[in-house]
Amino acid sequence: MKLSIYVQPGAKKTEHSGMHDGRPKIRLNAPPVDGAANEELIRFVAKALGLSKSSVRIVSGHASRLKTLEIDAEESAVKDIFGE
Repeated sequence: MKLSIYVQPGAKKTEHSGMHDGRPKIRLNAPPVDGAANEELIRFVAKALGLSKSSVRIVSGHASRLKTLEIDAEESAVKDIFGE
């Protein structure tokens, strides 16, 4: 399934922090440099859903705060965690 999200890199800790313009907002404890924030995002989403990191891919927005993820999981499981 595809999930549109908003990310905020450089936060004190990585966490899901509600919604932003109708998208789940994820604060990342990683700087937006050399792909560190993208790697932290994939790690966090995979862990939250109990998946391997290879089951979560960024399909658009690699250099943007607005990202679209493709996740190999049931839509209901993703909505339970991220509320979209």
